[in-house]
Amino acid sequence: MSKRDYYEVLGLGKQASQDEIKKAYRSLARQYHPDVNKAADAESKFKEAKEAYDVLSDDQKKAQYDRFGHVDPNQGMGGGGGGADFGGFGDLFDMFFGGNGGGRRNPNAPQRGNDLQYTMTIEFKEAVFGKEMDIHIPRTETCDTCDGSGAKSGTKPETCSVCQGSGQQEVIQNTAFGRIVNRRVCSACNGQGKIIKDKCSTCHGAGKVKKQRTIHIKIPAGVDDGAQLRVSGEGEGGTKGGPAGDLYVVIRVKAHEFFEREGDDIYCEVPLTFTQAALGDEIEIPTLTEKVKLKIPPGTQTDTHFRLKSKGVPRLRGYGQGDQHVKVVIVTPTNLKDEQKDLLRQFSKLNGENTHEQSQSIFERMKKAFLGD
Repeated sequence: MSKRDYYEVLGLGKQASQDEIKKAYRSLARQYHPDVNKAADAESKFKEAKEAYDVLSDDQKKAQYDRFGHVDPNQGMGGGGGGADFGGFGDLFDMFFGGNGGGRRNPNAPQRGNDLQYTMTIEFKEAVFGKEMDIHIPRTETCDTCDGSGAKSGTKPETCSVCQGSGQQEVIQNTAFGRIVNRRVCSACNGQGKIIKDKCSTCHGAGKVKKQRTIHIKIPAGVDDGAQLRVSGEGEGGTKGGPAGDLYVVIRVKAHEFFEREGDDIYCEVPLTFTQAALGDEIEIPTLTEKVKLKIPPGTQTDTHFRLKSKGVPRLRGYGQGDQHVKVVIVTPTNLKDEQKDLLRQFSKLNGENTHEQSQSIFERMKKAFLGD
């Protein structure tokens, strides 16, 4: 099968500059890199783009290709010492996507421990006023017996003789596209770079053990549902002398039977009798800390809101507190006695109300609205 034109592979014209060639190749490498693109033809397209770039990015090879195309008068192109020699996909992936690369990571370098997450549920008022408490966290820690080496006391791990401590093995393949060097995890040491002949009796060579740790935490006043507290250094232990990870405590707050919360403000609903709403009254309102008096003016309507300043939640980041909002709801009496009904009829009469006439009036208005005059 004949090769495609290198310029066509990169989507460029023959007048393309070196910057344009490099930019086009980087774009294709990102698109078809086997670690990113799992399509069946991704690897072959990646290699095709790499071969085109190797030629067109070299002024001498480019000039020869522009003159002779894929036919090499010296039989050097793609054979013997003239073939493309490039590292494994891991190296190129690192070049374009950043990082030191999983294949090149020093297996003996200090590694930071994993972060942990712990979810806890607290009462409504505990979130409002804060709380100190102990929690129990299962986590992995550095083995005290071997100090994390994994080796028996009095011994130490030995450098792997297969990979010489790099944690990698190199496999060289000669292909039609040149010599490819693939780096793989060393099968002898599993990428650790060390061999432990006499393992620690406590951790059995892992260098870590499972423990249940008691940690004292402080929940700040004003914390809300879903908040996340970071406890530095209380995650899992690091390896090879690396630092421990962090612990993140996620707060869940139980609902309250009377109060509702929105930000730093508290909301509640209080029932009023018809008499209290009509004549006014002074009632007791529960707040987060105490009961306070609230004056209800005469003629108060249902759903009227009152504000109790600074009776809400302490502000988590700042000074002062939110407010408490009180909504009053007028409760219609039920199961009235005959005497109560008579009194209400008298009240209605004194107030100039005629329920029959009002009903007739409403019926006439509805009739006109639907049927017209």
